[in-house]
Amino acid sequence: MDHDLDAPSLWVRRWAALISGAAGGAVLDLACGRGRHARHLAALGYAVTAVDRDAGALASLEGVRGVHTLCADLEAGSWPLAQRRFAGIVVTHYLHRPLFPRLLEALDTGGVLIYETFARGNEDYGRPSNPDYLLRPGELLEAFGSLLTVVGFEQGRVNVPKQAVVQRLCAVSALAAGDVVLDAPASG
Repeated sequence: MDHDLDAPSLWVRRWAALISGAAGGAVLDLACGRGRHARHLAALGYAVTAVDRDAGALASLEGVRGVHTLCADLEAGSWPLAQRRFAGIVVTHYLHRPLFPRLLEALDTGGVLIYETFARGNEDYGRPSNPDYLLRPGELLEAFGSLLTVVGFEQGRVNVPKQAVVQRLCAVSALAAGDVVLDAPASG
């Protein structure tokens, strides 16, 4: 079966409906690449800031309604989004641990962090294979679990869109678990 690598992640699609109108419905797609999640989130009505260091990849988002692009190297220099707050932050297939505190600072009260990236064991399936770019077991829970309300967590091997070992987290800022509405309408 052939799967579209440019389609939004099933994890992002599953949890996107939790993002509210907090911070004006602003969503950050961090290290967005060609913008598969930025496009999806903009289609849901969010105002998306899509950040990547690859200007060519960002060019593919030119003219997409609801998407503002920002070309920035997230691993060099200062944090390009100082003082900005977001109702949602999406990070997929990207890991730079020094940014974890910045993500927490940028998440508005009630904001949703949706994170999905590669974990140890992925070296058996291809890139990335360098342990510096692979999460340790439970690492996203360690990094965010005591500071946010975790509403979803998974780790293990996936087969779609290709075989890989991943870790996924969805967590909400400054809300009690009972305040999170999990049966929000599905976001196509």
